[in-house]
Amino acid sequence: MTVTAVQKDPATLTMLLTAEFDATPERVWDLWADPHKLARGWGPPSWPATFPRHDFAPGGHVEYHMTGPTGDEAHGFWDIVEIDPPRRLVFVDGFADNDGTPNDAFPRNEGRVTIEPIDGARTRMSIESHFPSTEAMEQVLGMGMEEGLTQAVGQIDAILAEDPVRTA
Repeated sequence: MTVTAVQKDPATLTMLLTAEFDATPERVWDLWADPHKLARGWGPPSWPATFPRHDFAPGGHVEYHMTGPTGDEAHGFWDIVEIDPPRRLVFVDGFADNDGTPNDAFPRNEGRVTIEPIDGARTRMSIESHFPSTEAMEQVLGMGMEEGLTQAVGQIDAILAEDPVRTA
């Protein structure tokens, strides 16, 4: 599995997932920039994602939904804050209603993705989630965020292995 660590820190209201891949930072970045690849690696295996809107630019808006095994859909969105390819992505992550309208009954968190080269053609990716309060962190983690994100990122090696454009 690609995930090397998951650390939760209630004192700083953060969860940090770290993963390593046998690929260059550019190839790992492409998984975020290409909505078709992102769809294959964002939702856990039993909740695949679909990205009907992918405005991947600062100030952009991304809409997605994950479809469960019985057809249930969980909708979400990102408001893109910062993009620095292939190193950094910052976005506000929130829940949405079925029509894509943000659902304020659930908390939003800030996601910070950092991609950095390590030995040779390997890459380390970290996804840090910052929550607005202890209650928000407990609520989202209680809904399975840690398990879902770990399973989702665990699919990335297979996506990279199938990618026909490989760089050493």
